[in-house]
Amino acid sequence: MIEGKPKTLPPEVIAALQAITGTERTLTSPEDMVAYSYDATWIESPPQVVVLPKNATEISEVLKLANRYKIPVAPRGAGSGLSGGSVPQQGGIALALTLMNRILEIDTENSVAVVEPGVITFALQKAVEKVGLFYPPDPSSLKQSAIGGNIAENAGGARCLKYGVTSDYVRALEVVLPTGEIIHTGGKMVKIATGYNLRHLFVGAEGTLGIVTRITLKLIPLPKYKRTALATFPTVESASVAVTQIMESGLLPASIELMDNLTIRCVEEFKPAGLPLDAGALLLFALDSNYEQILLSETEAVAQICRECGATSVRVAADDSENDKLWEARRAISPALARRRPNKLGEDISVPRSALPELVRGIGEISERYKLPIPVFGHAGDGNLHPNMLCDRRDPQEMERVHAAATEIFRLAIRLGGTLSGEHGIGLLKKEFMLEALGAEQVELMRRLKSIFDPNGILNSGKLFPTGENSW
Repeated sequence: MIEGKPKTLPPEVIAALQAITGTERTLTSPEDMVAYSYDATWIESPPQVVVLPKNATEISEVLKLANRYKIPVAPRGAGSGLSGGSVPQQGGIALALTLMNRILEIDTENSVAVVEPGVITFALQKAVEKVGLFYPPDPSSLKQSAIGGNIAENAGGARCLKYGVTSDYVRALEVVLPTGEIIHTGGKMVKIATGYNLRHLFVGAEGTLGIVTRITLKLIPLPKYKRTALATFPTVESASVAVTQIMESGLLPASIELMDNLTIRCVEEFKPAGLPLDAGALLLFALDSNYEQILLSETEAVAQICRECGATSVRVAADDSENDKLWEARRAISPALARRRPNKLGEDISVPRSALPELVRGIGEISERYKLPIPVFGHAGDGNLHPNMLCDRRDPQEMERVHAAATEIFRLAIRLGGTLSGEHGIGLLKKEFMLEALGAEQVELMRRLKSIFDPNGILNSGKLFPTGENSW
């Protein structure tokens, strides 16, 4: 593994990069280094050069050069990540894939789309819906995040309760390995039982094993009917119990999203949507079906269970306009929370659904103990919550409490049978907890895999694996 940040890159390296991608796509100005130094966390570290390749061949040449000089390479898409995964912590080359943003094919006969990694997720969804197909993964950042980043972090979103996460839709990948070889794994076929499933090894690998340059994604038929319902509860705990009861009933909504009272108030201050300010918590449901009567029946069944679990009101969106307004409110949570305090640490933990009430109670106790506002929201239907610590980085004592509170939340999730991340990845923020989450043997096996793919440790090194140094 490469250790330490190189002070400067040799002039011949810059010249070689310019020969590969052209001077206009090899950036060296101080302003450009700042622009590519951060993601959606507060971690910043500038690269020494930024390259913007347009195809796998150029990426292959860049990686061969980086291997020859042992220069760190940090791949990045739209920079919307929430774990520091694309921050060039070790300097070197920032490899930006934003120019590789073409939808190459929508194959309706085989129900797949072939895309480049820089395609924005929302653009792909709209393109396939025009031909009656559906790409369900929908991270809250879907209007900013790119498919390549979704694959690197195995992104999820609200609809993964019913439809699964990004890895469930990856049929094939073209990947440039850290040593410059280009491989193709998977295909358009539904079934593949030939050798190791390498394509899924790259999904969620956080850009440490290779650069994904072409992606074949499974598509499914677009449901004909959809409804949104909003249920109001006196407490977060009663809402959590309702989630468990609904799932035990055999119903399967597309989404069940939870917001606590502080989250509701922040959203209403930022983007009013008529959310109930006096509610202890709310659940937002999305249901869909190809049969309208079945959809109506299931919506009423969900509403009835919510009432039996103590819901003070259940409101069903009257039309598509109200439906969209409610989901826009859900997507506004992150910017809404950012307005409350100078900074926020947005976390991402996942537990078995049955542990949700205990997780919510535990986070509440941690919030009180450390005197930190920690609004809780997330994908309650699949046990993936996002406690956000609102704080001020200028206050060293408060930041000590933030670090201690985050540590307790991670350990609480692990103790409840959960894990460190459901969809944001580990990156720089949580790498020091990997041994507690996975155990020394598994982390060592992952290190050995990394060394097979990347013998010189040039690709996104310093991420994912514990190094003994806290990065925030």
